[in-house]
Amino acid sequence: MDATRSCPRPDPIPNPAAIAPLLLAWYDSHRRALPWRALPGEMADPYRVWLSEVMLQQTTVAAVRPRFEAWTARWPDFASLAAADEAEVMAAWAGLGYYARARNLVAAAKVVVAEHGGAFPQDEAVLRTLPGLGAYTAAAVAAIAFGRRAVVVDANVERVVARLFAIREPLPGARAAIRAAADRVTPDARAGDFAQAMMDLGSGICTPKKPTCLLCPLDEECRGYREGAPERLPVKAAKKAKPQRHGTIFWLQRGEEVLLVRRPDKGLLGGMRALPTGPWGDEPPGLAGAPVDAAWEMRNATVSHGFTHFDIELTLAVARVQAHHADDGLWWPIAALDRAGLPTLFAKAAAAVTRRDG
Repeated sequence: MDATRSCPRPDPIPNPAAIAPLLLAWYDSHRRALPWRALPGEMADPYRVWLSEVMLQQTTVAAVRPRFEAWTARWPDFASLAAADEAEVMAAWAGLGYYARARNLVAAAKVVVAEHGGAFPQDEAVLRTLPGLGAYTAAAVAAIAFGRRAVVVDANVERVVARLFAIREPLPGARAAIRAAADRVTPDARAGDFAQAMMDLGSGICTPKKPTCLLCPLDEECRGYREGAPERLPVKAAKKAKPQRHGTIFWLQRGEEVLLVRRPDKGLLGGMRALPTGPWGDEPPGLAGAPVDAAWEMRNATVSHGFTHFDIELTLAVARVQAHHADDGLWWPIAALDRAGLPTLFAKAAAAVTRRDG
């Protein structure tokens, strides 16, 4: 029999005062080496902390690491990013998703340069006034970059805290209780290390499906572990079926070039280079919205993609022209499409066409 489950102890489980010392001791020995983290004893670079936190939203560390290194080699600080061509920034972001984040990076860098002398503000409330910095990002930057006490709750921290305190209310309703519990265990000193330790614990040990509780430095303090089946926490509300939309992607080729357009700044995939599309709706639109009058061939192939609020299936339409002036687009060499920074949806379509025609 597991003694930790059978022997009561007089102090409450968890004991909030015990959490930070246990977790920080574990972190000092097991912290992940990441390109945006300062080494022990060094000061974190606020620009790199901010950039990494924005990139990591809804994206894995493995996917972000090479993109972060390429980005910081090209735009190493606020001044260089503020002066960057937005189209090039959007192209560099391609594949990371949630493209408004890239536009907000440039906008925030411009504000930092113009209004804060090129230095990131340290106060959490002031950070939240910058474009794209919500509660989580502002708290993370304040804690990690500046050592301010801030309550940092991402998906990993949410999971750890829900299990520590056995918070069984389904998400998203449980988030207020989870944040309050996270506030109870966040220390005044080493708040940045504590936030990163919680992230590392959630990423490597307190994982969603098969937490390795026997390796966890907080197992003695975890109510979810002691009550059994911590993998059931946090409780998630049943997912609603997403609407299905349809559309057409147009591949217009002139010699060895293909027509690209820049999507409107506002809206889905705003500001990105893309293949032209017609309207997206509940039914396949056929050739509605074609960029030019041409002998379009509707291919017996579709490209599917999932967005946050809907799924889409797009049919491919292909045509060739001898000459055409692209008033609302640009002709891009097909052999160099990998440098156009196409969003994943359009990269899939380009691959489907070139694979068949190549």
